[in-house]
Amino acid sequence: MLRIIIVTLLLALSRAGAAELVLDWSGAKANELPKGFRPALSGTGQPGEWKIILDEAPTAFPAISPKAVNRNVRPVLAQVSQDRTDARYPMLLVDGETFGDFTITTQFKIVGGTNEQMAGIAFRIQDEANYYYVRASALGSNVNFFKMENGQLIGPIGAKAEIPKGVWQELTIECQGNQIKFSLNGTEVVPPLRDNTFNSGKLGFWTKSDSISYFGDTRIVFKPRERLAQSLVQDAIKKYPRLQRLKISAPATVGAEPKVIASTDPAEVGKPAKTEALDVITRGIIYHGEDKGNVHVTMPLKDSNGDNIAAVEVVMKAFPGQTEKNAIVRAMPIVKQIEARVRNSAELMQ
Repeated sequence: MLRIIIVTLLLALSRAGAAELVLDWSGAKANELPKGFRPALSGTGQPGEWKIILDEAPTAFPAISPKAVNRNVRPVLAQVSQDRTDARYPMLLVDGETFGDFTITTQFKIVGGTNEQMAGIAFRIQDEANYYYVRASALGSNVNFFKMENGQLIGPIGAKAEIPKGVWQELTIECQGNQIKFSLNGTEVVPPLRDNTFNSGKLGFWTKSDSISYFGDTRIVFKPRERLAQSLVQDAIKKYPRLQRLKISAPATVGAEPKVIASTDPAEVGKPAKTEALDVITRGIIYHGEDKGNVHVTMPLKDSNGDNIAAVEVVMKAFPGQTEKNAIVRAMPIVKQIEARVRNSAELMQ
């Protein structure tokens, strides 16, 4: 189970909104892949086998009662396949979110492995051939940072550290801009690093070769990225001062009912779209209407191939003699401005 909590934190020198993603596995079913995650394989060999198991593990989160025991048998995430391929890096990605600046703290335990005994976190993942990772090695007694770029491994940068097998440890990684910090059990391993290759991407749990590794409670504090659609709405409002409201609606998947994905009214985001939005997307129809001195025009938003991918509702102040034809003429450049920055539906939904 994923628990997402919106909090307000002191970040750097200013106060800003941050999101906190808490992974405690308490709602996940044993021997199954937890929902909200996607397996991936970097390198060669067989895919990893990720599942929830029960293990005696400490909790990283505050106890409900001061008398509560901080260690008990509880669900943890495990990678248990033992393919010995050397350049094999099974990963389990957090699905549905892209992270730029963040701090992740996770508990891990290295349980076994003949060729390797490693556990780590991959971050700013572009794809299976481009990402950063920090990993701890029980056999090598070290914690190191690596970069995978176009399938080529660059590194390591790190230090010696005792990583006892079968003992829970805590790894923290912090990314702010191009600066990367990491610590083991609260102790900074090396001075902050700087790298400009990747500025955002997916996050995931990482292992190597035949390592059997467990991951416990995990907390990610991050600055949410603004969805492209919302940025387009805000830019249009600034450019066209006579705009009263603007809304973009689109289906999350092919065949799904459209929902509001961006609006001048944040409370509308995520709610079902108006009934005409589906007509606009599927049939390319333009809707027009007036009320309370405003004119409404809902038009299709096209991708770079000319296919309808969304509906844009433009609400403008009406003027004397306003007609449907000139209302559409007024709305057209607003929609075209949005289209110029959208190549496909996946990009619009990011």
